[in-house]
Amino acid sequence: MQIRLINPNTSRAMTGKIAATAREVAGPDVAVVATCPEPGSGPAAVESHTDEAWAALVVAHDVAACEAGDHPADGYVVACFGDPGLDAAREQATGPVVGIAEAAMHVATLSGRTFAVVTTLSRTLGRAQDLVRRYGYQDACVALHAADVPVLDLEVAGSAARERIAHLCERAVLDGADTVVLGCAGMTDLCADLTRHTGVPVVDGVAAAVGLVSGMVRMGVGTSKRDEYRLPPRADALRLT
Repeated sequence: MQIRLINPNTSRAMTGKIAATAREVAGPDVAVVATCPEPGSGPAAVESHTDEAWAALVVAHDVAACEAGDHPADGYVVACFGDPGLDAAREQATGPVVGIAEAAMHVATLSGRTFAVVTTLSRTLGRAQDLVRRYGYQDACVALHAADVPVLDLEVAGSAARERIAHLCERAVLDGADTVVLGCAGMTDLCADLTRHTGVPVVDGVAAAVGLVSGMVRMGVGTSKRDEYRLPPRADALRLT
C-alpha cells in the first residue's frame, strides 16, 4: 500500500517531521511518500485565506499528477489543518482522500464526548470554526484556542511555541474538553507529551488521517465517483499544467 502525504507548504523540515509520524502510524507494510512544493511554488506557511487558496491548488495539482502517473497512490492525506483542496483532490482520486482536520475531529469524538481545538494564529480560527460546522461537530466542540505563534515557529528550537500550546491544552481541559485536537500539522511531534501533560487524549491529525486512510484502503473503500466527486470537466488541463 502507498499513501501520499501532501504538505502544501514549502517547509522541508515540517514535511520530514510529519512523514516520520505518518510512517510510525502506517506500519511496515505501508509506503508513505511525503511531498511538498518547491520554494516559490507554494506558500511558505498556510496562515491566511490567500495562503490557503494557493495551498488548495498545490494539493489539487499534486493529486492529479500522481493519478496521471504510472503508479497512483492508494490513498492521500492532506496535511494542513485547513483541509485545503480536499474536495478537488477527491475529484481527482479514486482512492480515499482525508484531511487532517476532518480526521482529527472524527477521532476526537470517538475518544470522548467533547473536544477543543488548539491552533496557531487567531486569524485561522474562523476557518477552524467553518470546518467544525462542515463536519457536524458544533455540539462536540467546546472551544477553539489560538496560541498566536506563526506556523514556522514550530520548527524553531527554543521558541515559546510549545509552552503556549501546552498552556492552551490545559485551558481546553478546563473548558470541559474530553479530548484536544491539535490544529496544525507542525504540532505532530507534541502529541505524546501533551497527552501526558494534560491527562486527556490529544489528537494529531496527521496520525489520525494516516490511520483512517490506511484502514479505508484495507477495507476497499475509495472515493465515490457517482456524482460530485467524479473526474471534473477539463480535468486534463489541471493534470498537464
